[in-house]
Amino acid sequence: MRKLGNAHFWIGLLLVAILFILFFTSLFYIPHDVNQMNIAKRLLEPNRINLLGTDNFGRDIFSRIMKGSQTAFLVGAGAVSIGLAGGLVIGSLSGYFGGWIDEILMRFIDSLMAFPGILLALILVTVLQPNLSTTTMAIGILSIPGFSRIIRSGFLKYKKADFVRAARNFGASHFRVIFRYILPNTLSAIIVTASLSFSTAILVEAALSYLGLGVQPPEPSWGRMLNEAQGFAFKAPWYTLAPGVMITLTVLAFNLFGDGFRDLMDKRNGKENYS
Repeated sequence: MRKLGNAHFWIGLLLVAILFILFFTSLFYIPHDVNQMNIAKRLLEPNRINLLGTDNFGRDIFSRIMKGSQTAFLVGAGAVSIGLAGGLVIGSLSGYFGGWIDEILMRFIDSLMAFPGILLALILVTVLQPNLSTTTMAIGILSIPGFSRIIRSGFLKYKKADFVRAARNFGASHFRVIFRYILPNTLSAIIVTASLSFSTAILVEAALSYLGLGVQPPEPSWGRMLNEAQGFAFKAPWYTLAPGVMITLTVLAFNLFGDGFRDLMDKRNGKENYS
């Protein structure tokens, strides 16, 4: 099981690195104009000029995949940042202080979790104007309960540990105890949650864009591309496969990385970090 976990980590890390290179390259270089239409070249098969072929408007699919990686990574990073920030505040306060603070904050988290995630995202995006920032904010709010519960459980586990009690006896402030002694011991679980939340954010963004409620045309999004390609699944299968494979690989990459990282940390850190 340990070896398998390490394999998951390295395979996931390799896939994440490849995807990040694609994203980083797209910031400086894209082979073709992603919105340039050429009806004479519509639905071309993959070739030396158009590596993944062209779509029903004659646009280069590979270029749009590269541009779409920006949407995926920006939404993923933004949503995870929002979820982590909210979860850190709620989870640490709830787990560390307990009592009525814990009760109020956990009921708030329960109310968020009572709604199906995609339904809550649909409501938020529909009420607000559908665009990249709105989509990111909506998905980020969905990530808060997961981070809150993970961080809270870590604080409940460590706040009564001997090394925390010793720190308090030596006069350590609440701020120092939280950020110097408890939070570092929950870092592994936070990284795993962040990795899984990143893949979830990309999947939800693709779903919203597929429904026309995410990133709006003409900006490329893998989910939007999949929606546009579904009518050509048999006539031009490369058109459908390109965004579908990218969504699948990205979600798989971050899931493998998160699971593998958790197993790797469990193996290397048999003991808690008491420093």
